[in-house]
Amino acid sequence: MTGGGATPDERRLVVNADDFGFSAGVNRGILEAHAAGVVSSVSVLVNTPGWPDARDWLRAMGGALGVGLHLNLTSGAPLTTAPSLTSPRTGRFHSLTALVARALTGRLDPAHVAAECAAQLARLREAGVRVTHIDSHRHVHALPGVWGVVIETARREGVPVVRVPLEPLSPRAASWRALLKQATLAAAWGVASRRSGAALPRHADRFYGISLQGDPRFLARVVLLLDRLEPGTTELMVHPGHPDGDLAGWDDYTTPRAAELAALTSPMVRARFASGAFRLVHFGAL
Repeated sequence: MTGGGATPDERRLVVNADDFGFSAGVNRGILEAHAAGVVSSVSVLVNTPGWPDARDWLRAMGGALGVGLHLNLTSGAPLTTAPSLTSPRTGRFHSLTALVARALTGRLDPAHVAAECAAQLARLREAGVRVTHIDSHRHVHALPGVWGVVIETARREGVPVVRVPLEPLSPRAASWRALLKQATLAAAWGVASRRSGAALPRHADRFYGISLQGDPRFLARVVLLLDRLEPGTTELMVHPGHPDGDLAGWDDYTTPRAAELAALTSPMVRARFASGAFRLVHFGAL
């Protein structure tokens, strides 16, 4: 991905904090990483407990951050009537496992996915922000029955970038679960892209972050990544935050968020960002 006056050999980095809007504590941690000069972009959940707080912050910041939609199809309830996405008993989204099963067996109604994606995007825009990209909570936009719909929605709504969450398989991954997640996502996206037939959207040249989640070596691995950035645009997905009660009620990735925040705001990482070896940008600047 080039643009914004970039030269072919320039190293550009988008540090995107997922889950802005999950809780006030998560929001506060992400904003601390942004104030430290490390996070340049956020992906926003608009149907979770921290959304009102996130909306107020976005309005107050006036475009200082790149802002994308973190499409949520697995936590809480939809903004629309979406029977193929929800449990008939509770009216809430299916679990991730159930959603994946329904996607792989063709039981997601594209009209439901399109309506929910458009509704969440509209709610985000009500905060008065320019939406620079779309990705999703738990990477569900890479699933069959979701991928093509998200791409079409992005094109129709003028959102320039959609994340392609394909990370190189890494022997440094924190666990076999991380490797399995990387491989499963790649397989699901391969099926989804073939079925949809949609042209590949604009996206970063490289994507990292899945294998870093929960890794006790997070700091060392981030420093290594920064020291080895290649020319072009790299997206680094992170999840900094201050765990709080609202987060614990919705998500099991809690304590590692504080560890990520501490690493990202550490002198060692901040020194890399101050070195001039790469340019920190968001998707709206490309």
